[in-house]
Amino acid sequence: HLLSTAFSPVATLGDKLRVAKLRRRVCQGTLDQLFQQPETTTIEALRSHGFSDRIIQCFFRPFLGGVFLDPELHTSSRMFDFVFRMFSSGDAAVPAHGMGALAQQLADQLPNGTVRTTTAVESIEGKDSVRLENGELLSGRAVVVACDAPAAAKLLDEQTHPPGQGVRCMYFAAEKPPIDEPILVLNGDDSGPINNLCVPSQVTDTYAPPDQSLISATVIDIDRDEEELRAAVIEQLEAWFGPDVRHWRSLRTYRIPFALPNQAPPALSPVAKACSRSDGIYICGDYLDSASIQGAMISGRRAADEILAIQPE
Repeated sequence: HLLSTAFSPVATLGDKLRVAKLRRRVCQGTLDQLFQQPETTTIEALRSHGFSDRIIQCFFRPFLGGVFLDPELHTSSRMFDFVFRMFSSGDAAVPAHGMGALAQQLADQLPNGTVRTTTAVESIEGKDSVRLENGELLSGRAVVVACDAPAAAKLLDEQTHPPGQGVRCMYFAAEKPPIDEPILVLNGDDSGPINNLCVPSQVTDTYAPPDQSLISATVIDIDRDEEELRAAVIEQLEAWFGPDVRHWRSLRTYRIPFALPNQAPPALSPVAKACSRSDGIYICGDYLDSASIQGAMISGRRAADEILAIQPE
């Protein structure tokens, strides 16, 4: 899309040159070196790089706001550098069989019966046992609490936890897609509740039945009344795509109060947080690293490495 980008009115020529310069900077060195750069907020970093208000409002705010679930862009500039590097160095992708395929790949490497689902933990009993809701006691070499921050705080009997960012994900079915390409649609004029929209079935047809399209709309305002929000979303969609929107079938809305940990500075100072606790219990999750699937998996690896380094008694 080089030509269309070159003539796009969303950014000035200077902005486009600054994007290229930013890309070169964040792609240099190692990730550890990137995460050691001075930390400020993303919005301040964009302004310090000289980006115009136009590109910040029309592109960076809806794009990064959807990534961070933070439309004000108060997220750490270290997280911004990391995300910009990832999008610059590889393609954006989704698993053909849904995000659950990531966990399934890990589970498939374990002996049958190792992973038990729909099995809630009632409490942690010391550093090597957990009690399930049905009263069963499970014991092992170590206990790793691999949950989001609120669930971890509850299990660890802590009164507070790191703040989070919420989101509503709204899904619709349609007989034909509103866009032909597998692209992300951004709300560049800040009108209406939708921050961004995509059609996952334009990426892979496994996301919808034959001759159907799956449409996903992201709304960062999670406190608005459900019916009022739905009406505003439909009105915005109709302004974007025309009256056919009225024939879309609403599938489901997910309200996720803690979709990501808040990563305003100094959240990433340091980036990698400790996985071992003084009580002998281990923790991991995206709130202990960069707020991403990558960060969650890296913290899980750190916890596993620490446990494997312990010599059995």
